[in-house]
Amino acid sequence: MDRVLVVGPSWVGDMVMAQTLFKSLLSTRPGVTIDVMAPAAALAVTKRMPEVSRSILFEMSHGELRPLYRRRFARSLDDYEQAIVLPNSAKSALVPFFAGIGKRTGFLGEMRYFLLNDIRSLDEQRLPRMIDRFVALGDEQDPANIAYPELKLDSRNQEECLKRLDLDQERPVMGICPGAEFGDAKKWPEEHYASLANYGIENGLQVWIFGSPRDDVAAERICDGIEKTEYCHNLAGKTTLVDVVDLMAISRLVVSNDSGLMHIASAMGCETVVLYGSTSPVFTPPLTQKVEIFSRELSCSPCFERTCPLDHKECLTRLQPQRLHRVVDKVLDNIL
Repeated sequence: MDRVLVVGPSWVGDMVMAQTLFKSLLSTRPGVTIDVMAPAAALAVTKRMPEVSRSILFEMSHGELRPLYRRRFARSLDDYEQAIVLPNSAKSALVPFFAGIGKRTGFLGEMRYFLLNDIRSLDEQRLPRMIDRFVALGDEQDPANIAYPELKLDSRNQEECLKRLDLDQERPVMGICPGAEFGDAKKWPEEHYASLANYGIENGLQVWIFGSPRDDVAAERICDGIEKTEYCHNLAGKTTLVDVVDLMAISRLVVSNDSGLMHIASAMGCETVVLYGSTSPVFTPPLTQKVEIFSRELSCSPCFERTCPLDHKECLTRLQPQRLHRVVDKVLDNIL
């Protein structure tokens, strides 16, 4: 039996993009069984990927080593013909090594010579996107033919969430995702989100704000700037990640920072607007044809820093919400 263990990434967005690898493996190796190990935050989204047979919780915080835990964890695994290690760190290759998996695949990096035995060289020009690199660790595939992520909807859970959160669909939904785990330099100002939300509400939409408990303060600030509060629902911290998948599927438009939730919106087929400041869509673009990207071309951006090194964040503060009005208008025209 062809069985593969994938050592998955720790970030939600990267895990969504990893579905391109899972799809590629199934297309080139029919009947392959794919199990994925990852920390809880990223692992949850694999439960909505039909390509994944088993989601294995790896209880490790970002950056932790804990070699004894990794060795014990390795002993608990089933037999696998191959392990594919998506992160480039040395520690991420320890579990497949300790487990004695026969073929251990990954890119060369961080002195992994003895941990991996199927080492690939990374040609960044030939593989410019993260998904190109993920798929290349499986069976080589033409980048033009990479199948984009598609997360599975659970309609029963969707109905339960609507009831539990007292949500209705009388107005079309504009989803807002104001968070970004990487850092503040990726976050569009809350007052801009509030201004855009007011425009959408005034023209017949309602607003659902998605996010983790960490995003609740930003979400409350957005709500404070909204005039007709009955049409704004702060869901930050009130949903699990799979709840977000199901609720986001209802959204007719999602406006997001460059974040994991942006990749979920893309994978659910939503009309998506992405706001780029400190980062660029070149490496991890939204994987959908239904997207519009907004950014300001400044000499200092993209800087790829967690916080603005110049303390002004003008790449985002100067990106005015009025620029997005035409996208809202287009969505409304398609509805009406």
